[in-house]
Amino acid sequence: QVQLVESGGGLVQAGGSLRLSCAASGRTFSSYTMGWFRQAPGKEREFVAAISWNGGSTYYAGSVKGRFTISRDNAKNTVYLQMNSLKPEDTAVYYCAADRDRPITLVTMTSVDYWGQGTQVTVSS
Repeated sequence: QVQLVESGGGLVQAGGSLRLSCAASGRTFSSYTMGWFRQAPGKEREFVAAISWNGGSTYYAGSVKGRFTISRDNAKNTVYLQMNSLKPEDTAVYYCAADRDRPITLVTMTSVDYWGQGTQVTVSS
């Protein structure tokens, strides 16, 4: 059993930056592909980014590529999402996700094993 807790959300102006953190419980954190999803009001939850178990590979949605960076620190059981050049359309609840032994390009809403509770990110114009 894995528990995920996100933090770092908040209100930021367009063009600004924000860093999200996801702290995981358990001893098997390094065995999981980790990812971030987001869900805006009235929209479906969508994939944002994923990172392999050792941090060697990353994968991003086209809408955030070049602006967002996913990283992980297995010693701290934590995954991060650095968000730069934020846009109002980035406004959403951001969810941390753990997907055991999953290739980074195949992480989907239905494949995810564990979800965090979500953290709100609001980008003002």
